Amino acid sequence: MNGKISYCVIVATAIMLAIASAILCPPPVQAEGTVPKYEVDPFWLKIPAKWVVGPLGGACIDAQDHLFILHRQEGLSTLTARDRKDEMVAAPPVMEFDPKGNLVNSWGDANVLGQYLHDCNFDKEGNIWIVGARSGFAQKWTHDGKKLLLQIGKSGVFDSSDGTSKGKPLNSNTAQFNGPSAIDVDPLNGDVYVADGHGGGNNRIAVLDKEGKFLRQWQLHRTETEQEAEHVLHCLRLGKDGMVYVCDRHMNRIQVFDKMGNFKKNIGIPWKAASSQNEDLRKYCMALWRTFPPCTLIQKIGEGTSAVSVEFSRDPNQRLMYVVNQNQREVDVFDRETGKLFWTLGHGRGLFFDGQIFDAIRAAVDSKGNVYVAEDEGRRLTRFKVIAQ
Repeated sequence: MNGKISYCVIVATAIMLAIASAILCPPPVQAEGTVPKYEVDPFWLKIPAKWVVGPLGGACIDAQDHLFILHRQEGLSTLTARDRKDEMVAAPPVMEFDPKGNLVNSWGDANVLGQYLHDCNFDKEGNIWIVGARSGFAQKWTHDGKKLLLQIGKSGVFDSSDGTSKGKPLNSNTAQFNGPSAIDVDPLNGDVYVADGHGGGNNRIAVLDKEGKFLRQWQLHRTETEQEAEHVLHCLRLGKDGMVYVCDRHMNRIQVFDKMGNFKKNIGIPWKAASSQNEDLRKYCMALWRTFPPCTLIQKIGEGTSAVSVEFSRDPNQRLMYVVNQNQREVDVFDRETGKLFWTLGHGRGLFFDGQIFDAIRAAVDSKGNVYVAEDEGRRLTRFKVIAQ
């Protein structure tokens, strides 16, 4: 009898999943351009069994197609008694995986790297740069993480009226930050570009030289009718075309500037409101997953913003631009130059099944066009593997 009951529960659950998926996962967007065929590879990462992984803060790929993942250790609650008995430990802040998903290195002290790790990137020498959005500094490390080569900004200090995270943001002409969310390095001269504008802190792109000396800054472009719009610079990347691409998160677009801060154009990111007040969905989530991932985040569906990360394809002309569209729960792939939408990755507004995207924070792209999506509250890394062009 117990076997029959268990079987019925399994069947009922499967039916619920199928119904939820059908309701929440509309057909993928059909866009112009030749769309590659992707295969979801959810078990690509080989994580040590004893590691507990919490929210992911970012992902970046080096010249050897090694994936580096930033792990927000502070997002883990205290390990349970069972976890301690089994010697479970928090995964390190920085994890490096080879193209086959093997762990080849891990390192980092969360107290040194800063809180709420948010972005990483590599310079032409292969050094890794890291920023934490709840810190006031940026760091440059050797590729293996064994040596801190440079820190721009003092630890424990913020660019604010009282030097704390609670003070009034200053956006001052100094090499100190207040919510750095993204970082990139100009391969031509080593200048460092920082999007300093997360979580109510500063709202500027700051440029520093290779030694960390402040050079210049500018803010997001606003028309007269957009003056009241919130400034949240959630991402930044330098293009080979000499332009600076910045996520204007609350306006659902990418803004493009030259390296001196002159505004060039907007690239709109799709945003479509959807009902987030679905009580049946909330109850379904609570019944199936309880509080992991936090079901209150279901309310963000249709209420969030679209542009939260930007990356380019590895071809010489960087033809493609990959943008995490958090509101639509997908990765949108554009023609970088024209801003035309080509295709999307992700299965729409579903929950937490393979191939779906939940609260994504970063999409990284390797030399073969494989896309790696790191999730914050989703606490996972999904690999979309190209199987045919």
